[in-house]
Amino acid sequence: MAEAHQAVAFQFTITPEGIDLQLSYQALNQIYLSGVRSWKKRVSRVRNSLIKGVYPASPSSWLFVAIGILATMYMQSDPSMGLITKIQQHLPLHMSLSTQGQTMVSALVFSTLLWLSLILALRFCLKLLLSYHQWMFEKHGRISNTTKVWVPLVRLLSSRKPLLYSYQSSLPHLPVPAIQDTVSRYLESVRPLLTDLEFKRMTDLANEFESNLGNRLQRYLKLKALWATNYVSDWWEEYVYLRSRGPIMVNSNYYGMDFLYVTPTSVQAARAGNTITALLLYRRKVNREELKPSRVPGTVIPLCAAQCERMFNTTRTPGVETDVLQHWLDSEFVAVYHRGRYFRLWVYRAGRLLSPREIEYQIQRILDDPSPALPGEEKLGALTAGDRIPWAQMRKQYFSSGVNKRSLDAIERAAFFVTLDDEEQGMRGDDPEGNLDSYAKSLLHGKCYDRWFDKSFSVVIYKNGKSGLNAEHSWADAPTVAHLWEYTLATDAFQLGYTEDGHCKGEVEPSLPQPQRLVWNIPAEVQAQVSSSLAVAQALADDVDCHVFPFREFGKGRIKKCRISPDAFIQISLQLAYYRDRSGFCLTYEASMTRLFREGRTETVRSCSNESCAFIKALESGETEEECRRLFQLASEKHQNLYRMAMTGAGIDRHLFCLYVVSKYLGVESPFLKEVLSEPWRLSTSQTPVQQMNLFDLKNHPDFISLGGGFGPVADDGYGVSYIIVGEDMVNFHVSSKYSCSQTVSNVSVSWSSETSHTTQAEMLRWLP
Repeated sequence: MAEAHQAVAFQFTITPEGIDLQLSYQALNQIYLSGVRSWKKRVSRVRNSLIKGVYPASPSSWLFVAIGILATMYMQSDPSMGLITKIQQHLPLHMSLSTQGQTMVSALVFSTLLWLSLILALRFCLKLLLSYHQWMFEKHGRISNTTKVWVPLVRLLSSRKPLLYSYQSSLPHLPVPAIQDTVSRYLESVRPLLTDLEFKRMTDLANEFESNLGNRLQRYLKLKALWATNYVSDWWEEYVYLRSRGPIMVNSNYYGMDFLYVTPTSVQAARAGNTITALLLYRRKVNREELKPSRVPGTVIPLCAAQCERMFNTTRTPGVETDVLQHWLDSEFVAVYHRGRYFRLWVYRAGRLLSPREIEYQIQRILDDPSPALPGEEKLGALTAGDRIPWAQMRKQYFSSGVNKRSLDAIERAAFFVTLDDEEQGMRGDDPEGNLDSYAKSLLHGKCYDRWFDKSFSVVIYKNGKSGLNAEHSWADAPTVAHLWEYTLATDAFQLGYTEDGHCKGEVEPSLPQPQRLVWNIPAEVQAQVSSSLAVAQALADDVDCHVFPFREFGKGRIKKCRISPDAFIQISLQLAYYRDRSGFCLTYEASMTRLFREGRTETVRSCSNESCAFIKALESGETEEECRRLFQLASEKHQNLYRMAMTGAGIDRHLFCLYVVSKYLGVESPFLKEVLSEPWRLSTSQTPVQQMNLFDLKNHPDFISLGGGFGPVADDGYGVSYIIVGEDMVNFHVSSKYSCSQTVSNVSVSWSSETSHTTQAEMLRWLP
């Protein structure tokens, strides 16, 4: 109860002599300083709103416009062509101001209106420039005159240092493709997967849809595109993620790993202290909009930053029909789980962020706390790992009031969730690389109850100092989380650092209050549901086969010397590996981003193409080396073109998905759309981009290599493959599948991880031009 007493700022007692008021000046000072911090944040938000509201101009540019207008008038010239006089006639202050004063005020009003008009014109011009995407399709060294003029204009209009969200209002809206183009691209994408008879049947379905129902659905979709900021993103978030009633663990959530070779410290509390500090420093940058906007690599073209808004203080809350993403503007604490107990850890005191050493001290207090878990508390997190409807029902009935609501609020309103794991993970023991598979499974699902899968992300700190995270998918895609995690790892290792004995740097304030233990009252009905949800989650977790494979024989450096896209090279290699594994081709998903557009998220690159299949068939049938090289070049160029089209809004799957949603709203059935959206993605792939290489000095610190992250398989009889291209000489792969499928085994599915691995990869090199 000591913490509770410290939290009370004043107490009063009524006596016969009157009211005895006792003030706690220390508590009042804490309240005052916390309020000051909140007001500073509000002022910062107002200031940032003004700065980004006038971008690409600056607030100070108003002064130049006003001075220019006044100077022109002083020279007996009217730049407004009579507008200043008309404004002066309608001013309500003509009785209280002199003629000269009225003229001055009218001139300032006109200057402000002119300034706002110029801002709108500049913003419109910038939006037009950012809507130009032809530059992406031009070959290196063959730049058109239009692009040569376009580049300096973009640089000119974006030359002023932007805030994180400065470009948001200047980004173009995602265009709705012509329905005939989408249908044509779809038929082209499935041609290598279907027999002649199957393709004819699908063509007939597509043509019937295009000429009848499709045009009606397209009109509704274009109407939405005129009204909404992005015609895809809200439906994608709701129907793909939030309305899914199955477990989000494994099926939706994904993970990110620590450094491959290095663990900055083996002290668990110290690693937690620096990691939590780095994450909160990133949050501060997001709140102040000090992060530089992400851009297309090697260009000045900005990407949408909307996904950063719900990174922290965010939770997915369950519902019977659909879940809801809840976001709070601020949170001064994190939620911590250790040995079956939940804690609230305050990370701010007197308006300041605790030092890494102070957070380590508080974490060590939690690790040393001998108190046992309350009845039903240890495995409570399994509710977030199982089916959504039972969790929604339990939450509404047993967690909507009283002590359970207060404790649940502490978790859901926390900046993020931290698990202090009792296990050791990473490259260790007699089989260091083999243990990476266990590391991946631990981050993907853990024990199914020691992560809070509803939080925007949960950080895991292992007993040996290794770290990682598990991220919920509905609020953002992997590149946004990867950007956060890159900053966290780099700040932890290179900025904050550790003492020689592995502890965080800094001093500890001796009067820090104990971390607050969360209290629960878990009835038997909830405990029974926890056991049921845990059984569902455990069965799902036990079925996942994960394999992590660092490929070191060569990387993008050698591939790019041959003038081939590294991503295209890897994707074609994956096609070849799957063909050798299953003696056929499959519908293949590669995630591409559409953040060139406002509130853009992802689009699908259907990387199994006619060209890639032709190359693989030629290779396997023993065609000449010259012919294989020619076909490989065509397959690579085709893949790059597909990727660029997906990035620029000319993809296939998001358009068809939205048409399907419209059909459901209208209550009409489309055999074509139903069949398209029921096709399984047996090979689901994604590249984790390295976005901040400047934070990592791989030349002087080559061991600080990130492992990237991975996800579960999309299809029960398929593979999930994530890869990260690190530096010039390494590619890390994360492969997942299900043990219940006799046709899939993760540690031999990718060609680099079995006997055929190295032969496939080496063989691919022979066909480089």
